[in-house]
Amino acid sequence: MLLSLEPRGQRSRAMLWYSPVLAGLLTLISGALLFAILDHPPLETLRILLIDPISDLYGVSELLVKALPILLCALGLAVVYQARIWNIGAEGQLLIGALAGSTVAVNVIDWASSWALVLALLAGILGGAAWAGLCAWLRTQFNANEILTSIMLNYIALNLLLYCVHGPLKDPQGFNFPESAMFGDATRLPVIIDDLRVHAGLCFALLALVVVWVLLQKSFLGFQIKVLGLDKRAAGFVGFREKRLIWIALLFSGALAGLAGVCEVTGPIGQLVPQVSPGYGYAAITVAFLGRLNPLGIVFASLLMALLYLGGENAQMAANLPTSISQLFQGMVLFYLLACDVLIVYRLRLKGWPRRAPRLEHQPAS
Repeated sequence: MLLSLEPRGQRSRAMLWYSPVLAGLLTLISGALLFAILDHPPLETLRILLIDPISDLYGVSELLVKALPILLCALGLAVVYQARIWNIGAEGQLLIGALAGSTVAVNVIDWASSWALVLALLAGILGGAAWAGLCAWLRTQFNANEILTSIMLNYIALNLLLYCVHGPLKDPQGFNFPESAMFGDATRLPVIIDDLRVHAGLCFALLALVVVWVLLQKSFLGFQIKVLGLDKRAAGFVGFREKRLIWIALLFSGALAGLAGVCEVTGPIGQLVPQVSPGYGYAAITVAFLGRLNPLGIVFASLLMALLYLGGENAQMAANLPTSISQLFQGMVLFYLLACDVLIVYRLRLKGWPRRAPRLEHQPAS
């Protein structure tokens, strides 16, 4: 092979941030080649996919609407991933949050009090946290791998939602469609800008952004979570309780995912439907890593992922491409990100070039 990987000796801080940029450029190049193979003009199709959806104020507002649930889920995942707790269940926690909030909303349709919305939001938050709590219980009591349990709970949550919209929560006057009744005005999130769909969930997302930043950067609890992720034995030696931190991190992550779900049904949708999430919870996993588990990085990554969702819908109408094109781009972003992350701890070396001695991190004298 002409190229080989050479250990750096220490992690490259520059590549830590250049890697997502490089992954994005490689995704654009691969997308252009793919469009050329499919006999679509590459540059024009990329414009339809990435620029046209946000070419006016309405498009920007739709971008924010799409980004809100992804951002909330990804912020929660950033907390658990800092502790090396691999929660893959944000999708299921989002669905349970939507289901719990909808259960309250359809039973208080006639209420005129603002407490109806508060109760629906609290139900969604608690529902998502409880669903994540199942993973925490299985992990702390039976040492069950949270990757497997959280993935399986996603499918249970989806089927539970489908059962409810076809059964107990089905609108009796909905002409046999699998959906709940439209929520009352008291349980709908207010719109921020008239004639647009941006709603008060944006305020919750900004609040969550601040809370997660303070938690991870300024609080002792966030420090404990990071130490747990770096070295469990060291965390135990200094008295950090692993099981307690696992519970806190997973409950917090599930609560934000549940908030994302209930904001969807009380916001732009206004009722519970089977398609409440096109995969926001799964997309949030890519967003969390693309943003380097940093709250500000996650904001930009969420906007990018939301743009891919909007662009996929626009490309279906304007270029006759399948809606799965957005999922394809999401997969390429993740693939290239993982590939480029190798360059954080390795450097490329041309075969035949002299090998560079790895730089070792400074070790303090004992």
